[in-house]
Amino acid sequence: MEYFPAPLEALVEQFAKLPGIGGKSAQRLAFHVLSLPMEEAEAFANAILEAKRTVTCCPVCQNLTAGGLCPICASPRRDQTTVCVVADPRDVVAMERSREYNGLYHVLHGVISPMNHVGPDDLRIKSLLERVGKGEIREVIMATNPDTEGEATAMYLARLLRPFGVKVTRLAYGIPVGGHLEFADDATLMRALEGRREI
Repeated sequence: MEYFPAPLEALVEQFAKLPGIGGKSAQRLAFHVLSLPMEEAEAFANAILEAKRTVTCCPVCQNLTAGGLCPICASPRRDQTTVCVVADPRDVVAMERSREYNGLYHVLHGVISPMNHVGPDDLRIKSLLERVGKGEIREVIMATNPDTEGEATAMYLARLLRPFGVKVTRLAYGIPVGGHLEFADDATLMRALEGRREI
């Protein structure tokens, strides 16, 4: 027996396909959309369609853009000799939030993950090598997550970049600001000791 009309069931199913959305949340979102005035519901649907139609990858860094170069690649004020390699466009947002980094980016759109059938050919590695091959870049910062897949991806890229003679660095790890040593795991403490610097 169906509890909801077929169009509502279909809407719930679509919301349930989104990452992190379970059945109850999908129902809540579907009912919220139904409660919207028709103009707002249409604006919501149009925003989805417009984003799908117009958002593409920057031809240089592979970050998301609304056509042409992204604002970071187009900015003459950015350091053109440094590239920060990240796994996902959301990582660019996180780095920019710090307001400390002023170089360029390269978005891989994933990490090497044999368990998930993601290999080097599935990532945007070729375009990174082409950028570095032009000779203007002096440092490549690996900013993939400090987990197994992120580490494997960073090590793989470092090996590929070695022949270009560029400096390849990795983000430091360690104790988070405001954290306590007693709660840090062994691997975090080891990384913190390895990455210590003079003050």
